[in-house]
Amino acid sequence: MLLTDPPIVQVLGRPVLRYTHAGMRTIDLRAEPNAPIPRPRAGGEPLDAVREIIAAVRERGDRALVELTERFDGARLDDLRVPEEDIEAAAAAAPEALLAALHEAAARIRAFAGHQGIRPWRDTIGGAIVGETVHPLGRAGIYVPGGRAAYPSSVLMCAVPAAVAGVGEVALCTPPAPDGSVPAPTLAAARIAGVTEVYRVGGAQAVAALAYGTRSIPKVEVIVGPGNVYVALAKRELAGIVQIDSVAGPSEIAVVAGPGVDPRVVAADLVAQAEHGPHGSFPLITWDDALPAAVDEALEAMLREIGAGDELIGVLDDGCCAVLAGDRGQALAAVERFAPEHAELLFDGAEEAAEGLRNAGAIFVGPWSPVSLGDYLAGSNHVLPTAGSARLASGLRTSHFQRASAVVVGTSDSLAAARPHVAALAEAEGLPNHARAVEARFAAVAANARSGKRR
Repeated sequence: MLLTDPPIVQVLGRPVLRYTHAGMRTIDLRAEPNAPIPRPRAGGEPLDAVREIIAAVRERGDRALVELTERFDGARLDDLRVPEEDIEAAAAAAPEALLAALHEAAARIRAFAGHQGIRPWRDTIGGAIVGETVHPLGRAGIYVPGGRAAYPSSVLMCAVPAAVAGVGEVALCTPPAPDGSVPAPTLAAARIAGVTEVYRVGGAQAVAALAYGTRSIPKVEVIVGPGNVYVALAKRELAGIVQIDSVAGPSEIAVVAGPGVDPRVVAADLVAQAEHGPHGSFPLITWDDALPAAVDEALEAMLREIGAGDELIGVLDDGCCAVLAGDRGQALAAVERFAPEHAELLFDGAEEAAEGLRNAGAIFVGPWSPVSLGDYLAGSNHVLPTAGSARLASGLRTSHFQRASAVVVGTSDSLAAARPHVAALAEAEGLPNHARAVEARFAAVAANARSGKRR
């Protein structure tokens, strides 16, 4: 809400209008135990536009990519691929502090991802040897957003698990600046993470190019990474042509806080999440009646301190709410129903509670585990399910870049034991030739025995 007479404050040496936070709406679970936690709705989905973009790329390949990049990003490109020398130069010129942070983050993500892969196995069931072989996908595409900022952390989150899985080729697509450049931090992260190609193509057209392939961009088997609504819709449209990680939406955090929590910490976490942009969800769920007002006061002070503009405050006003629960159990039940991208647990006994919390993309336990740590350096992945899909999906992990094939090694004895059961099931399903394929083997053995042959 804009103040009646908006004062001017100095932020980083420049005058900025000062706004004020409107305050959190309240949802009282004590009066209505199953009341839903609302999620802000974006405008209408531009599905028709996305389908037109996909069709153009499929039909006209690179020519469509060049035209769409000029149209949406203002960049006129002769070559879609970023030259290797530009990537090397960006890595060489990056500040030492940034390089150190990228290397440390990559190491931690690599260690975490090392626990997530599918592993081959063998067992003996019914006398037959059965199991799975596991192979990495041959080629992966990762999408890294641009426009609002550079996202080197997303490069690491997507490319490092692919490398751990053993993917041989990793292609990165990201929107260019009007001069055709890609942010240097993004390129430095690509070099550290083992990305093999970088293309200055963004939006739905990048997803289509990775899925179908063009003259410049060979097609991939999987596309992962965050993006805007056009990227998300393109991934949804092309799922099945390629594997995708998820259809991610706006960012979310559910802060579950008990008595004694410092409201300034909660306010800082809400503001940090709101930095991701519009349509996010930031409920504070608590059984402390006094906490919402204290957090509102802390938010107001923090927004004035940082000189926040109307965009950030609008995101908070749209996405924040206070959810009042009767006790901790009711608060956690509300989290389960909401199924947030991030759940932050700030109360005594949080570690034990985290073990039983099912529906959350990532869980941050205690006051020393901010979501910011997970966004950058915990080792866990920040590409997570949103919009309630944490009920049925996991965040990006090493297994997204692998595929398994079942292996069955039967013997005559194991097939003989299965023989009557195969026959019964084949008869029930009306597929008699399934049973005949089994019987043919025993008939062949009998025939060979009669003719004096051994097999």
